[in-house]
Amino acid sequence: MKITFYGQNSLALEIGNKHIIVDPFITGNDLSKDKVDINDLKADYILLTHAHQDHILDAEAIAKNTGAKIVSNYEIANHYGDKGFEVHPMNHGGSWDFDFGKVKYVNALHTSSFPDGKYGGQPGGFVIETDSGNIYIAGDTALTLDMKLIPMRTKIDLAVLPIGDNFTMGVEDAIIASDFIECNRILGCHYDTFGFIEIDHDDAKKKFAAKGKDLLLLDIGKSVEV
Repeated sequence: MKITFYGQNSLALEIGNKHIIVDPFITGNDLSKDKVDINDLKADYILLTHAHQDHILDAEAIAKNTGAKIVSNYEIANHYGDKGFEVHPMNHGGSWDFDFGKVKYVNALHTSSFPDGKYGGQPGGFVIETDSGNIYIAGDTALTLDMKLIPMRTKIDLAVLPIGDNFTMGVEDAIIASDFIECNRILGCHYDTFGFIEIDHDDAKKKFAAKGKDLLLLDIGKSVEV
């Protein structure tokens, strides 16, 4: 499995011959808009953790370009289904076997609304189990004890955790989250996009390393293997 970082919480997953885009916010992100062309992206599926603009902005354009199926909570799936897109609705605790692996929609502690204020259901994260490894994409969330449930069912090989603070967990809480999910290899996300969530990269890495953990902070467009 290959994971490519496009800034904020935007990711591309390559699992076998399938391509998945997570939370596409690229054209509105000053850090990524000149480095990533959404028209070049491949997608069989688009996974959306919640309805905030910095997670859904480019979902429609990518779905139109690729014919990708949008996977999210019931309300978000209905929103895009009503627009004619192919969707797969989920809700918390539910899982589904897709052709690239098993996906479970898990709790996240945050809010969720579309840019026009329309209700976007409850936010969530994704646990993805595949033949090449298992990942946890937390989405936007606070530290929550619900994370302790994840390793009871699935051994996580890589976790994608928000670390920017202010709107989500910060570095210190993300370290505790990594303990809860029993995963020491963390890909940081939801940082540096704008002033409220700028972080000190070296300090963040040192704090994770002091706890025996590896924090990956990828440049936009760079990838990591699971």
